[in-house]
Amino acid sequence: MAIQHDAADPTRALSRRSFLKAGTAAGIAVKVSVLAPPAQARLMEASPSDGPAWAAPGRPRYRLDAVAKVTGSKTFSRDYRAKDLPGWPDRQAHALLIAATCADRRFTGLDLSRLPASLQPDRIVRHEDLVADGVAVPHADFFGDWFLVPQGETPRLLGQPVAILIFYDFPRFAAAKRALRFADDVVRFGEATGAKPPAHYGASRWVRIEGETPDAPDRFSPYEHSPIFAGFSGDKPAWPAPGQEGAFPKGMAAAAAIAAEIDGAGEDALVMRRTYRSQSTDASAMEADNGNVWYDPATGILHLMMATQSPYDVAEAAAGLVAKSRFPLKEVDLKVGYTVGYGTKDHHIFPFLCVVAALYADGRPVRLANDRFEQFQNGLKRHAFHMDTALLVDRASGRFRAMTGRYACDGGGRPNYSVAVSFVGATAAQSIYYLPKSDFQAIALASRAVEAGSTRGFGTLQTMSATEMLVDEAAALLRIDAIELRLRNVMRTGQRNSQGAVPAGALRNEEILHKAAAHPLWRERVARKVAYEAAHPGRRYGVGFAQVHKDYGTGAEAAVASLELDAQGRLRLRHVAHEMGPGVTTSQAAMVGEILGRVPSETEFGVVRWPEMPLHTTDQPYTTPQAEEDRRAQDPRWTPRFTSPMSATNSAYYLGHATRTAARFLADHAIWPAARSLWARGGKGGALASYNEITRDGLRLADGEVRGGGLPALSLAEVAAEAHRLGLAVGVTLHTFNRWQWAEAEFDLPGTGRTRLPIDALSLRYGAGAAPERRALMDTAGWHFLPRTAAFYPPTQRNNVGTTYYSPMATLAEVAVDTASGEVTILSHHSILECGRQIVPALVSGQVQGGLAMGIGHALKEVLPLYEDGPGDGTWNWNRYELPRARDVAPWNQTVEILPPLSETDPPKGIAEVVMIAVVPALANAVAHAIGHRFHDLPIRPERIREALA
Repeated sequence: MAIQHDAADPTRALSRRSFLKAGTAAGIAVKVSVLAPPAQARLMEASPSDGPAWAAPGRPRYRLDAVAKVTGSKTFSRDYRAKDLPGWPDRQAHALLIAATCADRRFTGLDLSRLPASLQPDRIVRHEDLVADGVAVPHADFFGDWFLVPQGETPRLLGQPVAILIFYDFPRFAAAKRALRFADDVVRFGEATGAKPPAHYGASRWVRIEGETPDAPDRFSPYEHSPIFAGFSGDKPAWPAPGQEGAFPKGMAAAAAIAAEIDGAGEDALVMRRTYRSQSTDASAMEADNGNVWYDPATGILHLMMATQSPYDVAEAAAGLVAKSRFPLKEVDLKVGYTVGYGTKDHHIFPFLCVVAALYADGRPVRLANDRFEQFQNGLKRHAFHMDTALLVDRASGRFRAMTGRYACDGGGRPNYSVAVSFVGATAAQSIYYLPKSDFQAIALASRAVEAGSTRGFGTLQTMSATEMLVDEAAALLRIDAIELRLRNVMRTGQRNSQGAVPAGALRNEEILHKAAAHPLWRERVARKVAYEAAHPGRRYGVGFAQVHKDYGTGAEAAVASLELDAQGRLRLRHVAHEMGPGVTTSQAAMVGEILGRVPSETEFGVVRWPEMPLHTTDQPYTTPQAEEDRRAQDPRWTPRFTSPMSATNSAYYLGHATRTAARFLADHAIWPAARSLWARGGKGGALASYNEITRDGLRLADGEVRGGGLPALSLAEVAAEAHRLGLAVGVTLHTFNRWQWAEAEFDLPGTGRTRLPIDALSLRYGAGAAPERRALMDTAGWHFLPRTAAFYPPTQRNNVGTTYYSPMATLAEVAVDTASGEVTILSHHSILECGRQIVPALVSGQVQGGLAMGIGHALKEVLPLYEDGPGDGTWNWNRYELPRARDVAPWNQTVEILPPLSETDPPKGIAEVVMIAVVPALANAVAHAIGHRFHDLPIRPERIREALA
């Protein structure tokens, strides 16, 4: 999503997942890199070979990291100690967070008398130490105002650290940690004050009323006018008054008109008002938060080994944190390791707690690593949502006339991405339906709960599940088949979403609905219910359906990729993408093979140093039109963002765009002219002369050969050698930027002329045969950085779009409910996914299977109490938190259908989040079909079913 506003300053626009970086003090070098040998062991994947072991032909047979994974040699950030890192001391200190388990009384101090003298920490870090030394939380409007609770103050949230204990050796650390585990007398509390959370985080409103005709401008919409932003009066948003002047008052007038229409509906309409609740959950990523940091006071260098999805942001914010303190700082050196997190390592305070610990370790590397109890206590949670919805449906036609929703999420005691999560959820609430009129409120509330953040689904799982449950119930009340009602209201290509924007490309939700309606599970559900219940006394049978589509991207996606062709026809790929588990590195290499007919022989991922791409950025891609225009006028090398974190389902489409564009550039500007040169040999135009109608579009690259137009096949090695001899562009590095539309730029290419490309920066490397004057151009780290002659950035108004890229998925779920125990057994489930063109089908299958398991857990099992009996008390682990197991997800009775692309030129779509959503309401609807009772709160656990059946 594109806009997040400070309630006090509605002109300030931030990203869905943007993170305004600290201004790093002048003279501080910030270095970010992937671990280098020998420390990396098998951290990075082995590069693919040209032979059949990895690809046959040109497509992957298994993941690049598959051998490392199955042999146990793939390493993660958590696996490293100081002795494993080149240049670090061998000694390793360890840190322990002491957390508050109470958030309604004053913190009065620590009592470590449980520890004998031999186990007392070597250093205790308190809030007062940080204040004295000028160590403050970076971006307090995001991470909150305190690292550690000040003595005499009430914690902002349950589980908030009050102190950091540092031990210079592991045995004492481990023994002390065991002694303090679950102790309720270590943190002392005084008088009761009541909860003291921060101020509520923000509120936005997304109101749309369609125009007189489908093509006419909307009478009001966020895209045409503006979203509405508000502060709070107590616990409720203080929305502006309706009026005729100004975007906010006009929007409120439109909202009032929608409310009046719903309130005044006659008997010809069905008005449904329902309240839904979605629970707080833990992402349960297998790697808990961790970091290893060494501050060397002798050199002023801060070394970090960190588990994070956003290494650039961590490095720069850490530099700002330390630079403003008494600790001298000359350089920040962040080493990036593999990590997994489902979003929970996307901008979290934990890396900075690691930095704080290192500042007080007397020059020793300090490792701060959560165990699972600690991860439950302070790891980012999925937001709990309270959702009040209303749907107005014309009884005769079954058409939706209007929908409203008030979507309030509990962000806990730190702001994090709560405002963004709230409005991403609200703008997704329309699900797959066209709504002529809609009013969706997005409210982000603060509380004493554990911090919630950027977890998989980003608010849409909660709101679209509610909508799908609402539509299913509406169908029952109208006595219309539930899929038929959806077909009457499905959003079709060219129609506008609730923000007033037209989604990109072809919308295929209608096609999916027809497939679902024809599936035996749906077509035969009545007969199957009768037969099953007759054969299984005491068990009720049900089939449920749901369909959603999920946006992917942030509205500020940027990437850098480099591809080089050597004289022997071997390819080298370098990329900013780093592996978070879904196989991004495998898919990027496969994209090269699709276009150039050969996968790279050498790959390097997680690249963060790009000397050949000397761009400048303030990383503020959500600014005003004039400010962006002024910035570009002042600095022709400026770009809104240099690179994106690994989040928001951005790898296949956005990061892949850089890979695909680089591969096509080599095909156009190296392989094609070199092949023409070879085909023209032999005098009189050679074999090409009589077949000269062949164009670049007729070129075919496959299996390491270059073919086309009836001309003789050439090996890629032959063509590469010719490209080098001719001095063509045999290496390309490029930068891309997307704001719900691709930035483009024009470049004067040597030997080609003015060329417009879907990128905003370009560097080239020429073959050995290039003329001296052309080789002289390669003066930027051995590359020719081409100044753009014109740049075309998407208008900043597209920030109001919210999203234009969607991936749809539907799920049919077949369940049996035991009326005695209340247990829900999933008998089978079938999903239908549209993901554009699949890059690696096996990776798509893996994403679907994993996402379905996560959705099943959310629907039927997983729940965390928000407050005093929740994870903030430090006693939660997987012994109390129930995750789905293999037996719960019908592993042998799950099927998925992937829609074929409309053409071979369809781009791939981002699917990592959508695959977990549809199964949630499908299961809720299946339970309703089974027992005749509709649940509006998740999860649907056995005790609630027993109560409903009593």
